[in-house]
Amino acid sequence: MNTFLVDSAPVATAAGVWQSGLAQVLGGLIVVALLIAAFMFGIRVKNRELPPPDPETQPHRPDTDQLPGEVSEYRKPAEMPHTDGAHRLMPYQLKDGGEAATDPPSEEKRKWGGISSGGFGSGGPGHGD
Repeated sequence: MNTFLVDSAPVATAAGVWQSGLAQVLGGLIVVALLIAAFMFGIRVKNRELPPPDPETQPHRPDTDQLPGEVSEYRKPAEMPHTDGAHRLMPYQLKDGGEAATDPPSEEKRKWGGISSGGFGSGGPGHGD
């Protein structure tokens, strides 16, 4: 009697089931069942959550045009400390950005009175012309 054929019979039936497509169908049914169970679990969790708040209980923006936390003010420039050429000025050695001005600057102070350099590619004359 041939022992190879007798011993390989269980292997042949397992391969036959796989090749017939029964294992793929069972695997697909298991995946679909897991997806349905996960979906139903998600619905149960969502139903236990608190409802969304009413619009009346939400915080309201202020009546100003500014965003919350935004500050609009005119500042006086701070004096820039002078150093010798050998030592570099580090950011932690600078003071704050100046003081808040009580009055807005005049129109003359706000405009830059230097030479117009033109924009890049605009054909302007550039600096000094």
